[in-house]
Amino acid sequence: MSFTLTVRAGPARLAPRLPQLAKNFAKPSNNTSVSAAVRAFHQSTTKNTFFTPKTATLIVRVNAKPSANLLSRLQGAARGYQQQSYGYAPPKADRGQLIRKLLAGGAIFGGTLIAINVVFNRETREDGGMPPFERSYLHSTFIHTGLGVGIIGLTAYQMIQSGFVYRLMVTNPWVFAIGGLALSFGTMLGTRAIDPDNYVPKYALWTAFNATQAAFVAPLMAMAPPVLLARAGLYTVAMMGGISFVGATAKQEKYLYIGGPLLAGAAIVAVSGFAPLILPVTAVRTLAITENLWLYGGLALFGGFTLYDVQKVLHHARLAERGIIKKDPINESISLELDFLNIFVRFVQILMMQQQRRK
Repeated sequence: MSFTLTVRAGPARLAPRLPQLAKNFAKPSNNTSVSAAVRAFHQSTTKNTFFTPKTATLIVRVNAKPSANLLSRLQGAARGYQQQSYGYAPPKADRGQLIRKLLAGGAIFGGTLIAINVVFNRETREDGGMPPFERSYLHSTFIHTGLGVGIIGLTAYQMIQSGFVYRLMVTNPWVFAIGGLALSFGTMLGTRAIDPDNYVPKYALWTAFNATQAAFVAPLMAMAPPVLLARAGLYTVAMMGGISFVGATAKQEKYLYIGGPLLAGAAIVAVSGFAPLILPVTAVRTLAITENLWLYGGLALFGGFTLYDVQKVLHHARLAERGIIKKDPINESISLELDFLNIFVRFVQILMMQQQRRK
C-alpha cells in the first residue's frame, strides 16, 4: 500500500509524526509488521519561485504496524537535525569557578594597591592628614567626574541605538577626526573659560564636551561585546582608584613636577597613534612597535596623568582656600574624565586583542 503526502514542514518536523501516520493507514494484523521508510523528498516549485512557497512530496510505504526501531532512528535523526540547525544551548557557568575568579581578582587588586602605596607613597603628608576643605573639593571633583563619565556612556549608547554611529563610521575619517577634535577642543576651552558662578552656560558647554567624547567612544563600544566593556570599566576604575589614593595621601605637591615629562610623553603617544595613517602597510615591525607604544605606553602615561591631576586638584583646593582662585570642580573633572577615557579605551583594545588571539 503506498500513498503520497504533501506537507509544508521540513524533515525535522515530519519525522515525529510518522507513528501517527502509520497507525492511521495500517491494516489491523497480529503477525504482520509495518516498515516506514522515506523513499524520496521532492521539491515542487512553480515558475514564480519568489512568491510561491515550496512544497515537499513524501512517499511512504506502509505494510502493517509501525516499526519502533526504525521510527526511533528517524526521530533521533530529526532531533540531530534540529540540534544542528539551531545549536546547543551554552552551558551554565560554574559558580565556584566564578567565585574563585572574583577572589583572585580582588586579591590582585589589593596587592597591587599595597605595592603602589609602598613604592610611590613612602613620604606621606606632614600636616596630619587631608584637611576638610581638600577632602570636600576632591569629593566634589570626583562626583563631577562620575557624572561626566555617566553622560558619556549614556550618550554613546543612544548614538549606537539611533544609528548615528553607523553614519559616523561611513563618513570620511579625516573629516570626522578633524571636526570631532575641533568640537572637543572648542567645548573644552569654552567650559574652562566660563566663570564657575555662571552655572547654566558652564554646565551646557560641559555637557556638549561630554557629547563630543561620546562620539569618539561610541564606535568602539559598538564593536566590543558588553561583557568586555564591563571588564574594561572595572579595570579602569580599579587602576584610577589605586592611583588616586596614592596621590591623595602622598606628600603635598610631590608629583606636580611630572607635568612636563607627561606632556612630552603625550606628544610621543599621539604621534604613535597617527602612525598607521602615515606609514605604509609593508612596515609591519614599525607599525607593531607604534601600536604597542600607543597601547601600553599610553596606559602608563595616563596613569601618571591621573596621579598628577589628583595632586593638582588638592593644590587648587589650597589656593581656593586662600582666596587666590575660585573653586571650580567642573574644570578639575575634565582632566580626570580624559584620563578615564584614555585608560578605558586602551583596556578595551587590549582585551579585544587577547580575545582574538584565543580564537
